[in-house]
Amino acid sequence: MSEPTSQPAAGGEPRQPDGRRLRVFLVDDHAMFRTGVRAELGVHVDVVGEASAVAEAVSGISAVSPDVVLLDVHMPDGGGRAVLDAVLRGSGPGVARPSVRFLALSVSDAAEDVIGLIRAGARGYVTKTISPDDLAAAIQRVADGDAVFSPRLAGFVLDAFAARADTPVVDPELDQLTNREREVLRLLARGYAYKEIAKELFISIKTVETHVSNVLRKLQMSNRYELSRWAADRRLI
Repeated sequence: MSEPTSQPAAGGEPRQPDGRRLRVFLVDDHAMFRTGVRAELGVHVDVVGEASAVAEAVSGISAVSPDVVLLDVHMPDGGGRAVLDAVLRGSGPGVARPSVRFLALSVSDAAEDVIGLIRAGARGYVTKTISPDDLAAAIQRVADGDAVFSPRLAGFVLDAFAARADTPVVDPELDQLTNREREVLRLLARGYAYKEIAKELFISIKTVETHVSNVLRKLQMSNRYELSRWAADRRLI
């Protein structure tokens, strides 16, 4: 990865070459998470807007024209991919603004999510375990035109593009599941308890139970152990 073309100002704040603070827009469907990110990043950047849904994100980004958008991957109405398509390709309401940089910030570290967002136009992908200082640095690098990934996620991207995997592998069973059901399945297969999954995904335990029931029904399985083996066979863990 190349070095940033501009340096953070005194105190480590990300800056544009003209000295102004970077303007950041948050897109995530969990209000509590947005509040936390806004509080942590407020000392580093100007958070100029936020949205919890695709249409709201597209109109907000078009209205305020931020430097960088922090973008969640999975949301109920289409997720980060839909926002990218609408803003970068003008496929939704508002005016397309290709100069905006996108940095995916997600709980998911699955290869298909990383590759899908990068192919759609994101400049980087980090997980929600990242520290506030590292996130501020990632925002600066993306604003400078650099690409930002953790080493593991970068490996996914390099492998995918080296293999020219332009056509996704078709898996009829996996295609039955929604993005949220895949997230729950992945965490379940890693040994997370329902309470831990709920905390990780910012949803209720009851919602986790509902997703697990749906996955079991769709895949015609009877327990989490069968699901874990199924997920492992497909390298979803």
